[in-house]
Amino acid sequence: HKAKLEQGLWPRFIAYEMEYLVIAGGGAGGKSGGAGGGGAGGYRNSFNCETSGGGGSSETPLASVESGSYTITVGGGGASSGSPSPAGVNGNDGNNSVAFACTPFAITSCGGGGGNGYSPSGGATNASRPGGSGGGADGENPCGAGSGTSNQGFPGGVNPSAPGPGSQGGGGGGGAGSAGSNGSGTSSAGNGGNGLASSITGSPVIRGGGGGGAIFQNTRGSGGPGGGGTGYRQSPVQASSSGTVNTGGGGGGTNECNSESGGSGIVIIKAPSEATLAVSPGDNTTATTPAGKIATFTVSGTLTVS
Repeated sequence: HKAKLEQGLWPRFIAYEMEYLVIAGGGAGGKSGGAGGGGAGGYRNSFNCETSGGGGSSETPLASVESGSYTITVGGGGASSGSPSPAGVNGNDGNNSVAFACTPFAITSCGGGGGNGYSPSGGATNASRPGGSGGGADGENPCGAGSGTSNQGFPGGVNPSAPGPGSQGGGGGGGAGSAGSNGSGTSSAGNGGNGLASSITGSPVIRGGGGGGAIFQNTRGSGGPGGGGTGYRQSPVQASSSGTVNTGGGGGGTNECNSESGGSGIVIIKAPSEATLAVSPGDNTTATTPAGKIATFTVSGTLTVS
């Protein structure tokens, strides 16, 4: 974490090594009787050898961030597609998060894939959505789940019995730490994939969980640890839920009612103690820890380094 020095009348810190955690917005859940859960937002991490999503290794910290102002983009979760709407509608994808946007060293995490809502006459909606982590496939969809992005997240789950007799459970959305679980015939929908824990702010926090799949009856899918939303059960009704804000969690799969939105992402930057960090707007925060300075962005804004 050494800073470079500018020589002149007195030495002045002008550039610093910085570590980061960049998580994109999660995908919304799909809409149909056995819809798939939304995939978690892409998860990129360079802090203290912690792993990135999709089984990726820790990334290399930024070696030399100079004094100045930098744009930080926090991706929103995939929006609910509203109600009423026809059956067989995919959830909306999450939005990318970008640290140090418009620089040669920008770090971009990809939005999570929307959960799949399948109907045999649905055309393009039959395709499960790829993303940072992939959306889960509808329980009636034989075409497979959405893929994850390398070193950011895992694919969604499927129902191996698809296309089957109907009323089958959807697959869970992929998470940063594991793939979404598969549905099992008409007995159960798949759980969302697990998120990952990071201690970049001091204490471990799990983020990046996939959304659970929906089902007509029996066992719905639970959200993956790390902000994934729970899937819907139609009979008897058990409500679905959205991904948790600022975790990048995927939304739970639902029926033909409102789809569940994905959770927004987050960007966290760690600098050495010698640095001064300022953030805007006021929703974002800075903190001083024994290990260095921390800037946490829960909404898009500006990081000023001096």
